[in-house]
Amino acid sequence: MLDKNVAAAIIDAVDRGFDQQVRFTQDMVRIPSTRGEEQRVQDFMADAMASRGFAVDQWRLDVDAIKDLPGFAPVSISYENSYNVVGTYRPAVRRGRSLIFNGHVDVVPTGPWDRWTTPPFEPRIDGKWLYGRGAGDMKAGLAGTLFAFDAVRAAGFAPTAPIYFQSVVEEECTGNGTLACLQRGYRADCAFVPEPLEPKLMRAEVGLIWFQVHVEGDPQHASGFVSSGTNAIEKAMGLWPHIKALEAEWNARKADHPLYRNHPHPIRVNLGEITGGEWTSSVAATATLNVRVGVLPGARLSDIRDEIEARVRQAALDDPFLSNNPPRIEYHGHMAEGYVLEDADEAEAVLAESHAAVFGAPLQEEITSAATDARFFGLYADTPGIVYGPICERPHGFDERVDLDSLRAVTKTMALFLADWCGVEKSQA
Repeated sequence: MLDKNVAAAIIDAVDRGFDQQVRFTQDMVRIPSTRGEEQRVQDFMADAMASRGFAVDQWRLDVDAIKDLPGFAPVSISYENSYNVVGTYRPAVRRGRSLIFNGHVDVVPTGPWDRWTTPPFEPRIDGKWLYGRGAGDMKAGLAGTLFAFDAVRAAGFAPTAPIYFQSVVEEECTGNGTLACLQRGYRADCAFVPEPLEPKLMRAEVGLIWFQVHVEGDPQHASGFVSSGTNAIEKAMGLWPHIKALEAEWNARKADHPLYRNHPHPIRVNLGEITGGEWTSSVAATATLNVRVGVLPGARLSDIRDEIEARVRQAALDDPFLSNNPPRIEYHGHMAEGYVLEDADEAEAVLAESHAAVFGAPLQEEITSAATDARFFGLYADTPGIVYGPICERPHGFDERVDLDSLRAVTKTMALFLADWCGVEKSQA
């Protein structure tokens, strides 16, 4: 347990540095970092790590290096501009337990800017809220890891174990950024992922599968003066109710899951994108449905894929055109197993004590219908992956925002966790 005087000094240091932390987070939000456009913000993170004296490792993701590893997800874009950054703190003498702080800089598209109150990459503070794309998911938490470390040092202490600060890409679509960190050899006794979880401990998360359903039609003149043809968009939309019906079937299985049986609706089947057609006055020749489905922990991804494919195949057989022109399914992103945090008693105890010291209340748990990169540590690196972060509202939506009061408190918790888990000694300066 951390000495109370040490904890008080660290908490006070977080408060003293919080205005600077908020400005740093705003600077991160100002840098657009949608998929394939993360290089500038990663340069920003590399500079921030170097300024703290960390050894900085910045490298481009290599599909060939990770494609055969467990947890790899299919890639549909070039990784030409996809870089990870890891900053490593090494103590003069190691005595404590090592730690990974992991967070992602990639953000989802903004949608129409005119639907935002203010532009999404112009961070705005209104009361306790910081607005902007990525402010909550999850640049605030990632920035907080650096400032938690700063607070420990500002309080006059130095951690006594290695700490790896991972700023990764691809979390929103594959998870391959964190997988690349594992392939690179980064390991620790615990991993801490400050995703916005209303500061609670994540006990379990679902898995994810992304897939596309490609449909080909028979293009003709839209007037039908020769032949009416077959509209690929209409045929694709005819398949959708059959795919959506899987949601109710998969949710019914929660009754057999010890953690999810009381969750109101853990599995979502979401139609995220539709593309198709070439000309308004032509019958559409092609159409594609882009679908995201959740997967309960413990379910085999291969079994879920089989169910998806069987459902699309059966729906196509009931259609005269599609039975002779079957749709094609392609997996183009997330291929993630669900994850349950287990065998993490020591890390959970330290987090609970750190949380209680800040909030004056017991740590609560969360069972989520989302997914995080914590799964890579727990499933493939024999490392407890702790998820705990600030309050975020409207992630992936218009006017995304993070609660700065919760961010301040979470940064204090992370700083105390770092000090207790890694150990600290008086700085020599």
